[in-house]
Amino acid sequence: MRLIDRTIGPGQACFVIAEVGVNHNGSLELAHRLIDAVRGTGADAVKFQSFRTDALVTGAAAKADYQRHNTGVGGTQRAMLEALELSVEAHAELMAHCAQAGILFLSTPYDEESLRLLDRLDVAAIKVASTDTTNLPFLRTIDRVGRPVILSTGMCSLAEVAEAVDALDASRAGGRLCLLQCTSEYPAPVEDLNLRAMGTLGAAFGVPVGFSDHTEGTEAALWAVAAGAALIEKHVTLDRGMPGPDHRASLDIDGLRALVSGVRRVERALGDGVKRVMPSEAANREPMRKSIVAARDLRAGQCLTAADLACKRPGGGLPPSWTDRLAGRTLRRAIAADEPIRPDDVGWEG
Repeated sequence: MRLIDRTIGPGQACFVIAEVGVNHNGSLELAHRLIDAVRGTGADAVKFQSFRTDALVTGAAAKADYQRHNTGVGGTQRAMLEALELSVEAHAELMAHCAQAGILFLSTPYDEESLRLLDRLDVAAIKVASTDTTNLPFLRTIDRVGRPVILSTGMCSLAEVAEAVDALDASRAGGRLCLLQCTSEYPAPVEDLNLRAMGTLGAAFGVPVGFSDHTEGTEAALWAVAAGAALIEKHVTLDRGMPGPDHRASLDIDGLRALVSGVRRVERALGDGVKRVMPSEAANREPMRKSIVAARDLRAGQCLTAADLACKRPGGGLPPSWTDRLAGRTLRRAIAADEPIRPDDVGWEG
């Protein structure tokens, strides 16, 4: 999948999204500070959330368990979200700031009007939250927009993901779809991450896969890269102690910087998959490998047996794999114990 000048998929550098989400707490000033902070971490994109509260939630909707835990039991989802909604003007301002900072602006729309706003802003991709993976009418509308789609799959069975992919048929056919394994709990327990599901998604649908990480810390994201994630999404905040639904499951800026650095180290460790002698180990081949040497003092004209031969360090002589070739050959000269046997020390006739 292409995002502006980047290719997302196997063999490419992992694309890292810093998920601000609603961690701006409804403050445009805080949102700008987060962009500035993320800019120096090496992350590829900053992502927000775009919604109109009236179109997203009813007045009767209770908070989710994690939201009650992180924001208190009082109030409704509607009241919480109203305080976190970004205006149209704020979107344009934040996108311009990202462009000036040299980092990609992304956002997750939760309703069609917000989707149209992002389309007018000419965003590079549409990120779809797990909450809308089964919202097939919305996915079909997103598919018609014609932009790359990054789809989280938390709370979904494989059959539900298949229905979502069918709804995004044009995106998939055009190489504009990436699926993210996700566990929709905040923070998510390690035993529920199911990182191997990334391989299942990639094999089932033939698209790049990644990981939307809701755990505490950086380890899970690094494991995901080692398991084949082409994209990592991680919540970020300026202060994990701030009030709000997502701060606790977020990294602070130092943590995000460590995550990106860790991702790049994992990529270097994974290499290109070609089995070969690596530069750092080449000089160790001779001192650590073994050569065939005389097991005892041997006389000229002696017919060699396996018992006459030993394999000892250093390398550089005939390798142990030649033992069977030497057995039965006649020595042309006397050889002292532990002396390497060279090809011209034996007769090869017959």
